[in-house]
Amino acid sequence: MKLSPELEKFRAEIKEFAQAEISPTATQIDQSMEFPRENVNKLAKRGYLGIMIPKEYGGLGLSSFHYLIVMEELSAVCGSTALTYAAHNSLCLNPIFNFGNQSQIEKYVPSLARGERLGAFGLTEPEAGSDAGGTKTNFTENGSAYVLNGSKCFITNGSVGSVLIVTAKRLNSSKPKEISSFIVESKWPGFSVGKKEDKLGLRASDTALLHFEDMKIPKENLLGNEGEGFKQFLKILDSGRIGIGAMSIGLAQAAFDLAVKFAKQRKQFGHAIAEYQAIQWKLADMATQIEAARNLVYHAAYLKDSGKPYTTEAAMAKLFASESGRQVIYQAMQILGGYGYMSSYPVERMYRDQKLCEIGEGTSEIQRIVIARQVLKQANS
Repeated sequence: MKLSPELEKFRAEIKEFAQAEISPTATQIDQSMEFPRENVNKLAKRGYLGIMIPKEYGGLGLSSFHYLIVMEELSAVCGSTALTYAAHNSLCLNPIFNFGNQSQIEKYVPSLARGERLGAFGLTEPEAGSDAGGTKTNFTENGSAYVLNGSKCFITNGSVGSVLIVTAKRLNSSKPKEISSFIVESKWPGFSVGKKEDKLGLRASDTALLHFEDMKIPKENLLGNEGEGFKQFLKILDSGRIGIGAMSIGLAQAAFDLAVKFAKQRKQFGHAIAEYQAIQWKLADMATQIEAARNLVYHAAYLKDSGKPYTTEAAMAKLFASESGRQVIYQAMQILGGYGYMSSYPVERMYRDQKLCEIGEGTSEIQRIVIARQVLKQANS
């Protein structure tokens, strides 16, 4: 899918910014697991933390394509920064803007869009991963407040986010899908951070276990109506899957570019290895996979921005992009040989970072379920 000259110009600007401002610390923060606070501040300064929010609420008022381009170019240099950026925009800020009432939008959206506060989304639990209906976090009512109890795990930006969307069920509810969403502030009593996760990849992104113990939430912080949380997070995940697809593309494109450069320079048996058919076929397959993945992701984004249904297309895009990304980066490592296995070359980090793309926002298995249901539904109509 060919982008407009305006979007291509935007990509060039983002690429230059990412290479100059984000790339230099990527290896260091991966090794130290240091949260990329300075990178977040740089993104905020350029307005990217509110990229799809209208200007009157502190954002840039740009499209999903602009967001995906930022995701691609950030991922190409630092997956940890890209994931931090995605969780803030896709999982917290945009849902508040899309599902919140006017009072909630005015209270939270401008500060989040300007990067004065960082957002997170508390959905996953020890017993509720792919089966989000298994949510155990619960709430009761006490006068003018809801009282929240429970835990959330694997939460991106969990210990650094000051505004979170948290899902919970009414205590003793027997309906698995009757889940509600709340806008929560980490400064409120009853919130605590448990274990910070030590991960295979995306090591500088913050991933934490969160606890809520008798946390009082003002009733005006219910997001939408009670019981609408399940429908809300399905929509949130649709959008998030496109972002993870773009992340996969960014990682794969960067690995591919490194492989091409290496193959043209590396000589074996008196020739650059790029002259050998075995390497050429790998590069051909890699280029084809990246192009196909990008077209699927951009098509889903087009449907989203057009206001058309895109659940199936988002699942297809995320599934194909994430699994193709793994294959591309694997082949890039193979082309680099021993160098690709060493941390002195970023392909090793990209290989570790990419794995999250096959798990987050719904595993590949869940994507196949989503796609198959739609295929069977169409066959029966």
